[in-house]
Amino acid sequence: MSVIKRALPIAGGIFLLLVPFIDKNSSHISAYADTGGLVLLAFGLNIIVGYTGLLALGFAAFFAIGAYTYGFLASPLFGIHINFWPMILVSAAVAAVFGLVLGAPTLRLRGDYLAIVTLGFGEIVPQVLQNLKWTGGPDGIAAIDQPRLFGYAFGFNPIPYYYLYLVVIAIALLLLNNLRYSRIGRSWMAIREDELAASHMGINTTGAKLAAFSMGAALAGVAGVLFAAKLSTVSPSGFDFNTSVMILAALVLGGMGNLIGVLTGAVIIGLLNFLILPQATNWVQAFGQLVHSNALANVDLNQYRFLLYGMILVLVMLFRPEGLIPSAVNRAELHAKQETAAPEVAH
Repeated sequence: MSVIKRALPIAGGIFLLLVPFIDKNSSHISAYADTGGLVLLAFGLNIIVGYTGLLALGFAAFFAIGAYTYGFLASPLFGIHINFWPMILVSAAVAAVFGLVLGAPTLRLRGDYLAIVTLGFGEIVPQVLQNLKWTGGPDGIAAIDQPRLFGYAFGFNPIPYYYLYLVVIAIALLLLNNLRYSRIGRSWMAIREDELAASHMGINTTGAKLAAFSMGAALAGVAGVLFAAKLSTVSPSGFDFNTSVMILAALVLGGMGNLIGVLTGAVIIGLLNFLILPQATNWVQAFGQLVHSNALANVDLNQYRFLLYGMILVLVMLFRPEGLIPSAVNRAELHAKQETAAPEVAH
């Protein structure tokens, strides 16, 4: 069994490397790359929600901060053109600082109150970006520099971005897995279970929660840089509350606190959003034209994506509240009553 467990990640990695050779449709590869961006965002939110137990509803704001930081410093807007590769770290650092800015005044808040504050932050950032002239206003920032590696320009070819996302996701998986079992990771778990008990055990809950906000925001900042570079443009409309809902839906579906579960949930939601619904819309419209049905020929399934997200979340909460691939702790918590009730029934 251990051999199979070790072989599966290797086989999966080889398959992912071969995907552009198997599926040569550039729009499909672009959808896979965009799904990789959702995976990074879900990893970042998992630090805050899954590891630390802090409910954040405006996570797309950090995504926007990372993207706009790259847009400011690598576009004709201010005439600054900093290279893409160091900007990954710069945007991550800027997003992390804003994570501290949001986390510092909200440390005393918990549950619904924290969710409302983060929701407000998530609404403020896109509005500020939309109304300030020096951010490009509603039109955003265009002609953002795209990456170059050893003289090779990525351009609008989705394949190099697909591989770039794979590399960044692999690095994030390695770092987060090590972080999970580090001292700070164990502190996050203790805070999630009982913050008062954690503080009495000598854990610096203030520092741990600030670290969670800043590290989660940093990952969102990295996702923002890759997003802006791939599209070569950013606008406030791409960072609204709907984006935060999509990230949270991926987290809940996959299983909070488990990296593989979060990865699975993000891939499912990402493919549904970026590939399946657009393709299904084309198929239904083509079928409508074939049978001369105006209703089917004009249908747009993308309008129903949040209906599908809602249905997915309702079904998950009803039949598998811990998610598809939950962490052992979450599974034990949610099924504790059933497990303790079983011996009593046997008697």
